[in-house]
Amino acid sequence: MNNPLSPILAEQGIVILDGALATELERRGADLNDPLWSAKILLEQPELIKQVHLDYFRAGADCATTASYQATIAGLTRRGLNYTQARRVIEQSVQIAHEARAEFWRDDENRKRRVRPFIAASVGPYGAFLHDGSEYRGDYTLSENELMDFHRERMQVLVDAGADMLACETIPCLLEARALTKLLDEFPNTTAWFTFTARDEIHISHGETIVECAEFLNSNPQVAGIGINCTSPLFINGLIRNLRAATSKPIMVYPNSGEIYDAQNNQWLGETSCDAFGMQAREWYENGARVIGGCCRTTPEHIREIAIWVHNKNPVTR
Repeated sequence: MNNPLSPILAEQGIVILDGALATELERRGADLNDPLWSAKILLEQPELIKQVHLDYFRAGADCATTASYQATIAGLTRRGLNYTQARRVIEQSVQIAHEARAEFWRDDENRKRRVRPFIAASVGPYGAFLHDGSEYRGDYTLSENELMDFHRERMQVLVDAGADMLACETIPCLLEARALTKLLDEFPNTTAWFTFTARDEIHISHGETIVECAEFLNSNPQVAGIGINCTSPLFINGLIRNLRAATSKPIMVYPNSGEIYDAQNNQWLGETSCDAFGMQAREWYENGARVIGGCCRTTPEHIREIAIWVHNKNPVTR
C-alpha cells in the first residue's frame, strides 16, 4: 500500500502541501464563475493548471493536488460531455500533474535539498458538485450508499490514472467520510487523506466534532492523514489540539485565507488572517501538525514562506 506521506515525514519531519488551485487560477485571469469551477479550466486552459502546479513545486511544495475537486462524471455530463469524454477530463487532471512534476524534477537544480513531490488526486465533496456552498454546511439529502455511488466512478478513474494517493478534502459531514472510507475498501492498494471543513475549533461544518471524525478514521490503515482544510487560520490551533487527542495519524492543516465565501454571489468577503503564513505554519507544527499547506486564496508565496522555514530548520542532506 503506497503512502507517500511516510517517506517525506521520515526524511524532513514535515510535508509541505501546495496552496489554492482554483483561486490561484482566478488570480491569473481565469473565469471560474461556473458550476464546474476549476474543472472548467481543464476544458479550456489545461496549460494554466500545469503552470500553477509548477509554481507550487518551485515554491517548495512536496505535493501537487490535482484539478479534480469539482471534476465529476455527473457534473461533466451535465455540461454536455459524453461518458467517455468526462472520464478523459478527470484522467487529464492527473496527467497534467504528472507532466508538471516530470518537468520540475528533470532540472538538477530543483532536486537540491528536496524530496521528489507526489501527486494527490482531489476528491471534492458532493457539495462541490451542487455548487451551492454546501461543502461548508453538509446538509445533504443523500444516504451513505448514494454518496458512495456518486464518488465511486471518479475515484476509480483517479486511481487508474496513476495518482500517488487520494485527497478526500473539504468534507463537511461525517456521513460523507463514512461513505468515502467504505469506497476505499474497493481500492485496497490506495491510501487517502481526509480533511474536513470546520465551523469553530471543535465542530466540523455539519456539527459533528472533529474528535468524533478523527476517532472514526484513526484505525483505518488506508487513511494516511487526518485534518482540516478550507477553514479560517484562526481556528487551526484549537482544531490541532483536538485532533491530537483523537488520532495517531499525521495531522494535516491547510486553511484558507480567513475570508468567507459567499456562494450566492460567487465572491469572498471579510479580511484575511494569513498575512504571516510562515510564522503561523511554525506554530501549527509546534502544536502537532505535520502536513501543512494552504487552501482558497493562498498563493505560491504563502507556500514559499513555509518552505523557507522548513528548510532552514531541518535541511535535507543528500
